[in-house]
Amino acid sequence: MRNVVMPAFTRIRVQAAIARSAAASDRAVVHLVWAGADRGGTYTDGRLADFTFTRTPSKNGATAWQPLPLS
Repeated sequence: MRNVVMPAFTRIRVQAAIARSAAASDRAVVHLVWAGADRGGTYTDGRLADFTFTRTPSKNGATAWQPLPLS
């Protein structure tokens, strides 16, 4: 197993977000445009991230959105 260093950011600000349904009807993809400072202190606008969520019904009939692991 190799060691993976996860990036760390501070001063995070979401600049834009949009969610769209995915190919599967129980999934949605959220696209974020965000800004933040990296470990070196460099603040960068326009960073991109995509997250996929799946819809799961709960016992009371409500719907909960759960994030799927990053691939």
